[in-house]
Amino acid sequence: MSKKNKKKRNKEYKRSTPLYKGRFEITRSGMGFVIVDGLEKDVIIRPNDFNRAFHGDLVRVEVTKGDARAGRMQGVITQIIERKQKQFVGVVEVNKDFAFFIPDTSKPIPDFFIPGNALNGAKDGQKVIAQIVSWEKNDKRPRGEIIEIVTQEKEADLAMKEILIQQGFPLLFPDEVLEESSRLPDVIAKDEIKKRKDMREVLTFTIDPVDAKDFDDAISYQKLKNGGIEIGVHIADVSHYIAEDSALDISAYERATSVYLPDRVVPMLPERISNELCSLRPHEDKLTYSCVFQINAKGEIKDSWMGRTVIHSNHRFTYEDVQEIIESGTGLYDKEVLHLHELTQSFRSNRMKDGAINFSSQEVRFKLDENGTPIGIVIKESKASHQLIEELMLLANKFVAQRVSKIKLADKPIPFPYRIHDQPDEEKLIPFVEFAKKYGYHFKTSSPDAIAKSFNEMLGKVQGLPEQRVLEQMGIRTMAKAVYTTKNIGHYGLGFEHYCHFTSPIRRYPDILVHRVLTTILENNPQADKKMEQKCVHSSERERAAMESERAANKYKQVEYMKQFLGDEFDAVISGVASFGFWAETVDQKCEGLVSATSLLDYDDFVYHEAEYALIGRRSGWAFRIGDSVRIKVVAANLAKRQLDYEWIMDVGFKGSSISTKKNKR
Repeated sequence: MSKKNKKKRNKEYKRSTPLYKGRFEITRSGMGFVIVDGLEKDVIIRPNDFNRAFHGDLVRVEVTKGDARAGRMQGVITQIIERKQKQFVGVVEVNKDFAFFIPDTSKPIPDFFIPGNALNGAKDGQKVIAQIVSWEKNDKRPRGEIIEIVTQEKEADLAMKEILIQQGFPLLFPDEVLEESSRLPDVIAKDEIKKRKDMREVLTFTIDPVDAKDFDDAISYQKLKNGGIEIGVHIADVSHYIAEDSALDISAYERATSVYLPDRVVPMLPERISNELCSLRPHEDKLTYSCVFQINAKGEIKDSWMGRTVIHSNHRFTYEDVQEIIESGTGLYDKEVLHLHELTQSFRSNRMKDGAINFSSQEVRFKLDENGTPIGIVIKESKASHQLIEELMLLANKFVAQRVSKIKLADKPIPFPYRIHDQPDEEKLIPFVEFAKKYGYHFKTSSPDAIAKSFNEMLGKVQGLPEQRVLEQMGIRTMAKAVYTTKNIGHYGLGFEHYCHFTSPIRRYPDILVHRVLTTILENNPQADKKMEQKCVHSSERERAAMESERAANKYKQVEYMKQFLGDEFDAVISGVASFGFWAETVDQKCEGLVSATSLLDYDDFVYHEAEYALIGRRSGWAFRIGDSVRIKVVAANLAKRQLDYEWIMDVGFKGSSISTKKNKR
């Protein structure tokens, strides 16, 4: 065969070789797999074919053996589309003019080459945080730089940073991003104000947590001559400051969300934007995107408007300030606050009647000392002040999504990042319905509306009862996960046909996308972003990564807090059951630990019964069920594993009946 024909044949072969995009995972044994949506089996990648990809990277893979119909495929990674993790924790080994960084990870990652001028003061043998700078084709190992030296007293700080970088959240903003943000002007140009609706003379205020610095929403209130009122929901106009494809925009997209850990906030945007230019601080003119609603004396929305505005906040409230006004009936702007409270409670009531599910939100917060060590735990619940803001934000988000849903481009819906929530999965719902029945709660499952109504009836009846938290948590687990997508199917949990995230552009990238679409619509020049669905998928993935980070950080702080109580006993509620034991959550601290089945062998041999959500003793018939009250002792607190170990303490006079097959009667 001639060389020309060989080349032609090779080209034809390459064109016919399947290419897929997916997430790369490396097992502890060193073998790799690319997980591709839509394929039943993952694509096997052998170590020689990783081609500089790390665990968690989004990659393109070329299949070299097998095909999708035959089953298992083998391939070669041809492109790294997006690195999940760019920073790593490890140890540095320093030579005369250069160094090597050895990552501390269970996944196989090569050592980094560190030039002498990139050590940033690190000495041989020190624990450090390094980031990858480049990895050229001809280099055997990646080049990196040291960004932080870890000292012994920073153990908890390092744990938080490890959690973040393992989920792909950079600890620092690149220099070009900080430089770009520093160049943004402090003063709003007069020409810009002329383009907008000027609402600076209307009473406006913010309501936020006491420690918040990024105020991305504000509320305005004014009476109308016809006896009604006008309420404005004003959102920081972040898109005005961040140009598409700029360094700021690329950085914000990569993060896609701010991350809230117990001892820190890792912002999506530099503080120059999040805490200064775009934070709706009191007594400062600010650029905003607004939804304005005219409401009659009956509380009905009679007219609405949306557009770009300029506002001037008169006051900064905390949630506690507003709650005190609601409860006492007096305080600064009390008439306006009380009227807003009355209206939003009416909105909330109507929302529940229309099919929204009323899961209560209970938040565990840590009291920290000056070193970030937890010294106490506070349980925060959703109160009327939180609901006031929540209902107005929901109203604005729904209004924006409804408005955009009517816009068509070439007879097709304009690509838009809807926030959707699917109906409950039947496989998850059926066992939960059976479980709830044991407590006397009966579900109607004939339709999605009937399911929602049954959930609300149960959630209303369970308030204040021992099984409340368990039923709420298990109920939430039956629900689908809310995601961003251009394919709108509505939001089941809220009972909305159209919904999006418009109200938090400082901390969520999809909100910036929403603002950009709105801008093209308001300028009568709607544009289709062909990559919108890809951006939605990325934003959903980053949201999940942030949630995992927050969950892991909270668990670490729980273990750190409970270390001081080794050997102490607490009242707890069983929160989960498995073949190897049960999890119990302390009543007052909300700290979860594992009671192993091995530790129960002194009492009986316990077997897991999946249908009963219970461990049941072979001889005694005693049962440990989800929702049961138990007494536990703290026996171990492992910070490295973020794990608490408990032992069950049998109460005096216990005979098994208190945790046997009882049912609550209603």
